[in-house]
Amino acid sequence: MTADITEKVLAPATPATPATAGREPAALRAAPAARRRTRRRLGPGRPLRHGWALGTGLLLAVWSAGSAAGLIDPRNLSAPWTVVTTAGDLIADGRLPSHLWTSTVRALSGLAFGVAAGLALALVSGLSRLGEGVIDGPVQIKRAIPSLAMLPLLILWFGIDETMKVVTIALGVLVPVYVHTHNGLRGIDNRYVELAETVRLSRPRFLLDVILPGALPGFLLGMRFAVTSAWLSLVVVEQVNATSGIGYMMELARTYGQTDVIIVGLVVYGLLGLLSDGLVRTVQRRTLTWRRTLAD
Repeated sequence: MTADITEKVLAPATPATPATAGREPAALRAAPAARRRTRRRLGPGRPLRHGWALGTGLLLAVWSAGSAAGLIDPRNLSAPWTVVTTAGDLIADGRLPSHLWTSTVRALSGLAFGVAAGLALALVSGLSRLGEGVIDGPVQIKRAIPSLAMLPLLILWFGIDETMKVVTIALGVLVPVYVHTHNGLRGIDNRYVELAETVRLSRPRFLLDVILPGALPGFLLGMRFAVTSAWLSLVVVEQVNATSGIGYMMELARTYGQTDVIIVGLVVYGLLGLLSDGLVRTVQRRTLTWRRTLAD
């Protein structure tokens, strides 16, 4: 009897035949498919639809709950519904649109000058070793000095009128455009340059077909930092002898203790920065369709 048991234990498993394969437990047949379905994808995963609003909505919910429960003193931070009412009043009497137009013109003027200067300097520095030796050092020094720290000197040079404000914004924009565009130029694969030399591309065609596409990702990344720098610089320069603009409206509200007006100004600045960054990101996504990244 012991021998019979031993033979049964050591006997090789009967190979599955078409007749017996169908009698396997369903759980065993479904296991590989289940493992394939539950396999996690590496990376951050698919983009959330309107995911940018998740954090903002949570912040508004906490702010509203704290104001409704009386945990937030309205003298220090007005309730969201008070801010909305104040914003409606400012729009109705025309003050907010007027200040917003003035601020937008200042920011766009400084942004245009700063982008043009930063792009030109990056091209000269990125395409010429002599240009890099002359330009890169002073720009890196400027990078280490905040534009706002230069405000007293800029006031002495340009006065306290619009020129000083536009120049301050342009200096804040110039550095990120230069740094990222220059990095994009230096990061172009040398094999493309060798290929252009092999097919004997002319200098203009080389710039259009190799240099500009290669530098475009860096330039657009620099633009995202540039639009943010433009609005950050605007916040400060509009509080220096300004008679109009969102910053002037906020400074006047600080004098009279109107926290709701100050918050309206902060919300406007935040929305302007968010919309500007979103516009650049849209251009970046549609222009760089040939790149595949984790963000896709």
